[in-house]
This record gives sequence, C-alpha cells and structure tokens, in this order.
Amino acid sequence: MKKLLMMTAAAVLAMAPIAFAADAEITIATEGAYPPFNFTKSDGTLAGLDVDMANALCDAMKAKCKIVSQDWDGMIPALMAKKFDAIIASMSITEERKQKIDFTNKYYTTPLAVIVPKDSKLTGVSAADMKSKAVGAQGSTTQGNYATDVYGKGGADVKLYPTQDEATADLQNGRIDALISDKFVVVDWLNNAGKDCCKMLADVPGTETEAGIGIRKGDDALREKFNKAIDQIVADGTYKQIVAKYFPFDIY
Repeated sequence: MKKLLMMTAAAVLAMAPIAFAADAEITIATEGAYPPFNFTKSDGTLAGLDVDMANALCDAMKAKCKIVSQDWDGMIPALMAKKFDAIIASMSITEERKQKIDFTNKYYTTPLAVIVPKDSKLTGVSAADMKSKAVGAQGSTTQGNYATDVYGKGGADVKLYPTQDEATADLQNGRIDALISDKFVVVDWLNNAGKDCCKMLADVPGTETEAGIGIRKGDDALREKFNKAIDQIVADGTYKQIVAKYFPFDIY
C-alpha cells in the first residue's frame, strides 16, 4: 500500500505544471519583422513597441529577461519546445492558438484594415469587392486567415507572405491589388515607406482582435506575473508613454 501511495504521488507530481522560479531568467521571443511593433535595426538589435513593452514588463516584474528573434511561422512550435518562455510579438488571441498555448490578458486591441495603391478603383472591403482581385497578407496570422477564409472563398486570388515587409513590397510594386493587415502596422507603413504609393481603403468590420503574450500551457505563475505587470504599467503611465512613441492615439 505504501509503495502504491508513493507511486501515485510521484505520478501526480509528474503531471503537475512546474512553477516558474521567481529568480529565473525569462526568455522572450519576438519576430523582428513587423514594424513598428517589432523590427531589427541595422546593427542587428531588436526594437519596436513589442520590445519596449517587454522591457517595461520585465522592469515591473523586477525580472531578468532576454529578448530573442524567432521567425513567425515557427513561433508557437518553438515556445512549445521550450526554446523560450514567452511570445511578445503582436500575437492575436484566437481560439485556434489557445488550443496549443495560453495567453495573458491583452496588451493592445486592433482591427484589420485594407490598403490599396493610390490609383485603385476599389471602394469597399467586402468579399464581393475583392472578387477576382489579388489580395495579399502575411501568412499564419489573423489577417492571413481572413484573406483565405473570406476573400479567397469569394473569388479573390489570395497571396500569403512569410513577412509583412514582403507583402507591402508586392503592393508597392503592383504585384497585388490590395493588402489586408493589422491596421496599426499599415498606418505606420503608410506614414513612412508607403506614403507615395498607397492609401488606406477602410477598416474591415467585425475584425477587432486583442494581442496578448503567449505562454506555454501550465506556466500559470509566469502568466499571472505578466498579467500583474500589464496592469501595473497601464496604471502608472508607462504604457501610455510607450504607445506615444509610435502612435498618436490609444491602442489599449
């Protein structure tokens, strides 16, 4: 009986999630190719709103952190494989992703939007408007899914790209008729590299999503540490200061 009890206890411990050590270094992944949220500077360092948020959250947690880059398509598999501890990369919280990983509370909210060349004759963003048009989006994203599930099924020629930069380059060079994206990302692009070629067509109704921090299932202690830190930087004004560096409007 004693041996059976010991075996049962061992089994329970094996199945229990391991608490994240309070003094452990936290490794955070971002993409580094999604400006202004995350991008790679000419010297190879990572920057952007996601990176600033990560640093502010680590300061709030009084935690030692390391930020690394990870290709978008491999982001969730790499988290699950324990190559890092958290994802801060403007990842939308979706039911599909929640089947594989957990998320913190949101740290910003965004709709999808469509941008087009300045001489475009497109007037709407419905599936009927996009019929027979070449529509681009970054793959493995909510906008990529929307492009495939709505525009593709409505008769559009959907082209998915590994990165946002590749998608905007094809729009700029006339290889696609429209691009669907996170609105805040394309606002930044239109204000800079895309200001001479392209324009905002409209927000896509009903597509507002929340971005959260991706955490491995079972890492509940780490998730709660991040949630408390998000609340803290929103309350003390740090969040507002970070957002003001990139946008003249609230994104929370």
